[in-house]
Amino acid sequence: MKFSSNVKKVLYGIGGFFVFLFVIGLADPIEQNTFEVNSNLSGIAAASLEKKDEENHEDQETYYAVIKVVDGDTLAVNMNGKKVTLRLIGIDTPETVDPRKPVECFGVEASNKAKELLTGKSVRIEQDSTQGELDKYDRLLAYVYLEDGLFFNEYMIEEGYAYEYTYNTPYKYQAEFKEAELFARSAEKGLWAAGVCDESEETQIVEVTLESVEEVVVIDTGEYVCSFNAYNCGNFSTHAEAQEVYEFCGGVSNDIHRLDRDGDGEACESLP
Repeated sequence: MKFSSNVKKVLYGIGGFFVFLFVIGLADPIEQNTFEVNSNLSGIAAASLEKKDEENHEDQETYYAVIKVVDGDTLAVNMNGKKVTLRLIGIDTPETVDPRKPVECFGVEASNKAKELLTGKSVRIEQDSTQGELDKYDRLLAYVYLEDGLFFNEYMIEEGYAYEYTYNTPYKYQAEFKEAELFARSAEKGLWAAGVCDESEETQIVEVTLESVEEVVVIDTGEYVCSFNAYNCGNFSTHAEAQEVYEFCGGVSNDIHRLDRDGDGEACESLP
């Protein structure tokens, strides 16, 4: 069948129109799928960037320059241009700077070790909500880490330069610090070394094990241990209980458990 040129033009126009519609129909879902793929890729990229930002934030930990080492458990740092004194949580070193007390055995060694490790260094600070922010002398309570990752509080106990010390309530690393002290005792490190702090012949030498420490903290009236540091303020429910043990063991003259930090004759004053 032959068509005139005009008819052919009409037929070609109609065919072209349907082809156009067909192409448009295909393009729409393609465009939609492309949009969805791009959206998914954008979401993945955003999540990746967010994760990277978090990792960078963790890497950018704040360190403060050490201004002064007071003794083995106290130091001062430059915090945003201000001198801030830190009292280290969970440790207690023999006294060297308290004017009310003589220099205690191994206090100088503990202080010198702290100066050796901290002088001229910068430290990262970790606080503990269980201990509050400041002690009664307005010192910031903290754990301290050196830039090489050394956990200074734990190191001082583990190497025998400090005692584990619970002021009132258990703190975050209490279990680890108690284990560190037991290790130092058993290895006779630092202040636990034989003959370092010679005591009178009347003092009973007690073999310290994890089991014995767990036993002595269960305090039975009249059965107190006074020959080594066995109790902390956290072992008592009231000031009266702590005071009884404190006085039984000799009070100010033999505060073996270090229950009276300020030497005023009152043990664990923070307890009810």
